[in-house]
Amino acid sequence: MPDTGSSDRRGPALAVLLTALVAFGPMSTDLYLPALPGMTRALGADVATGQLTLSVFLAGFAVSQLFYGPLSDRFGRRPVLLAGVAIYVAAGVACALAPTIEALIGFRFLQALGACAGPVIARAVVRDLWGREGAARVLAYMAMAMALAPAVGPILGGQLTVAFGWRANFWFLVGFGAVVLAATLALLAESNRHRDPEAVRPARLARNYATLFGHRAYRGYVAVVAFSYSGIFCFISGSSFLFVEVIGLSPDLYGLCFTAIVVGYMVGSFAAGRLTTRLGIERMIALGTAFQVAGGLAMAGCAAAGWLGVVPVVGPFFVFMVGAGLTLPNAMAGAVGPFPTMAGLASALLGFFQMGVAALVGVAVGRGTERVFADLAAGAADGAGADTGRAGLPMALAVAAVALGAAAAYRLWVRPAVEAAAESGTGD
Repeated sequence: MPDTGSSDRRGPALAVLLTALVAFGPMSTDLYLPALPGMTRALGADVATGQLTLSVFLAGFAVSQLFYGPLSDRFGRRPVLLAGVAIYVAAGVACALAPTIEALIGFRFLQALGACAGPVIARAVVRDLWGREGAARVLAYMAMAMALAPAVGPILGGQLTVAFGWRANFWFLVGFGAVVLAATLALLAESNRHRDPEAVRPARLARNYATLFGHRAYRGYVAVVAFSYSGIFCFISGSSFLFVEVIGLSPDLYGLCFTAIVVGYMVGSFAAGRLTTRLGIERMIALGTAFQVAGGLAMAGCAAAGWLGVVPVVGPFFVFMVGAGLTLPNAMAGAVGPFPTMAGLASALLGFFQMGVAALVGVAVGRGTERVFADLAAGAADGAGADTGRAGLPMALAVAAVALGAAAAYRLWVRPAVEAAAESGTGD
């Protein structure tokens, strides 16, 4: 296909496709959350091992972005994206047929290797076609639309699990990947007008990485994204076991609870799309991180006080998600915007830290949740009863910690760098 970056390619069909590509991550993690406890039992695994199917997916998602970004800068967005989506579909079939938890963990890693091509290249395409400020607005509206994936995913996953068992969730992901693959073939023209023949050579990669790491604002934006997304993944990693195993909700009712907090993300994303042009990227991030801190601290306070239930968990996290919706699209656009000639690499490194930090936080939440479950089981076995009031404390403390981390990254890195750039008249 010929290169193109013209506005005639920026139609609603392309916007829907780019949103679907960015949704590969949440679709692949959120859809099977209601099935996670039952899947873990069916494959004879413990809680921590079952949660590895999430954390390993994020680890693979993080690492492979480092390859897709430079490859798309060198060879173009379209061919690299098509290869990644094909890998995703093939690995999804293997996940659906996995006979053991160990096999499923391995296939989930392979599935992640393909899935990450979607958001990495979609963000780069948005930067190619809309520029820095325009990208913040477009990414905000895409984030609002993309929130339908985690909103609908757990509900659909709960229904599929109840009706057909946990494997049906992975077959659905295979179908989703196949549809996106066909749409990419039909709709996506090449948008990279700045291909770099040296982009994948080690010397050029080293220089480009040095440029990115040396950019103070970029480091700050990346940290804000990584901590903000880690808060979302804390809930993804720990909430299904908390709601289903401790509170006693059915998988389909858990899906409705998950949908409620996704509404918070949609509210924040919609506000970001309407207000970013007027207030600017940095002010939106400041507002968003303030919401995250308020929600995270409230959630931790409820858990520490032993207030366990749908409202004490979902209510504070709804506030956190409003903040995440305000923060993430603006921080992503701020990170990728200054680098038009290596937008793929900037997007890839951003995604690497976003998913890598979230995977580490998810493992920590999984280990903490496993210890809580062990204590509950020990109390029940001793006949003394089990104090379930603080079962959500590991997840809540992690949410509060990463919210504070996002706010600190903005205050210590982003704001000083932007102010210094404004004083010198160089931009950020």
